[in-house]
Amino acid sequence: MKNPVQLRAVNPTRRRFTAIELVIALIALFVAFPFVERLRANSLIESILLTFALLSAVLAIAGRGPILVTGVCLAVPTLAGRWIHLYRPDLLPPEVFLIGAIVLVVFVIYHLLLFVLKAAAVNTEVLCASISAYLLLGLVWTFAYWLIAELIPGAFALNAAAGPNASMKSFNGVYFSFITLSTVGYGDITPVANVAKMLAAMEGITGVLYVAVLIARLVSIQAAYRPGEDQA
Repeated sequence: MKNPVQLRAVNPTRRRFTAIELVIALIALFVAFPFVERLRANSLIESILLTFALLSAVLAIAGRGPILVTGVCLAVPTLAGRWIHLYRPDLLPPEVFLIGAIVLVVFVIYHLLLFVLKAAAVNTEVLCASISAYLLLGLVWTFAYWLIAELIPGAFALNAAAGPNASMKSFNGVYFSFITLSTVGYGDITPVANVAKMLAAMEGITGVLYVAVLIARLVSIQAAYRPGEDQA
């Protein structure tokens, strides 16, 4: 008797954007940030990279119609807010883009983790989805720190080496987010406002729990996997 729970057959002629491409897009985004920051057209290049990364995230989970529609409905106003603010900051504050980006990335993370938790075996796609979810956790907290810095001036204290005009935008936000997520914490950027401290603490806890729970889940999937049992 066939197993009643089976994956739908995929049309081999249809090319679907996968978690592998999402990992590549996210790594390209994070690696480019420190180099782009010093360029004259840094805001334009960052907008292009963010647009590509967020669209890649939506496409990576868009296996079914409702998910694709919801993802597009979240991505369009978010990216529109980013580009409108880039050229007409007087019309739209950055908070619109940041709030939309947080909601969109959380939506993508949820579906990536759902895919990983329901996987019958550990393969490249499952591993890339797990890595993508981790990188997106760092990105969503980057947006959250940026949002707090916009709403509460002085919410973060940056050391003198960062320069007088340093902010939590761009590379500084990404840098602080990932050293907090990985619980490294060099101390060169310090949360001052209570809400900033709370976010940093939550990110540190999330980073530790994510790695522990994910490893346990992947090990249990691999231990329970029996090749060919679906054909039994």
